[in-house]
Amino acid sequence: MLKEEKYQKLKEIIKIYLPEDVAVTDIKQDSHLMNNLNINSANLVDIVLDVEDAFDIRLENEDMDQMQTVNDAMVIIDAKLSEK
Repeated sequence: MLKEEKYQKLKEIIKIYLPEDVAVTDIKQDSHLMNNLNINSANLVDIVLDVEDAFDIRLENEDMDQMQTVNDAMVIIDAKLSEK
């Protein structure tokens, strides 16, 4: 899967959980999930679960702690996919 495909797939997951005051166009690679996109911690857990399903990977607690930005999520997804 190409990087752009992974990014689009991740954006599709994140956009479901965006609050009303945040637009899909606000999702950038350097966007902080909580600070820039206003995603709360409960929705962050849902995003992690959806990422696991969408990419067929397993994320550990330390992965979730490191997932601060969209780019962090991409790096973690790439690392998990390369372990397969």
